[in-house]
Amino acid sequence: MIKRNFLNVLFSFALSVFLVLNGSGQSTTLANGATAPLFTAKASQSGNEFDFSLKNALAQGPAVVYFYPSAYTGGCDLEAHTFAELKDSFTAAGATIIGVSADDIKRLQSFSSDPEFCAGKFPVASDPDGQIAATFGLKLRPPQPGVKDVRGEQVTHGFIPRTTFVINKDRKIVAVFSSDTDHLAPDEHVKKSLAIVKAL
Repeated sequence: MIKRNFLNVLFSFALSVFLVLNGSGQSTTLANGATAPLFTAKASQSGNEFDFSLKNALAQGPAVVYFYPSAYTGGCDLEAHTFAELKDSFTAAGATIIGVSADDIKRLQSFSSDPEFCAGKFPVASDPDGQIAATFGLKLRPPQPGVKDVRGEQVTHGFIPRTTFVINKDRKIVAVFSSDTDHLAPDEHVKKSLAIVKAL
């Protein structure tokens, strides 16, 4: 456990340095009041693959679309775990949660079902080429050679900056926050999102 925590801290530090050195890439990020782009994507929940549709989710109520760099890395693991812990509160507020990263669907099938992280509580979607992220104004950063996740596996995909969008049922973005510009801890993305959807 101590070794795993050390690896989480080490990876988070290395990833932070990498992202800073490669620029924030967030100058065109969609802002409050913008109309959220609709998307469909291959997603997994509880290890089961399906096609996620933001349009269908918004027909049920507000949605929290959160982009994160990579499954099985320190900050992203904490964020997913916190969303899973608070999922019932999001459901009570009528909100859908969808995580989006450049991880391939195979990695996400494992991550989505892992009881330490998503725990089968909400879906995570694959955006391997960063096309969905780009519609929200986020830039996919190239992979960093030699980076391994907390399981010791090579991370070969690019990184999407940690950014959360809260979208109301009318497709309007009512809140957006980023770890790059707002310096929020991963779990704070979750707590802020929950407070906002409760107020909608």
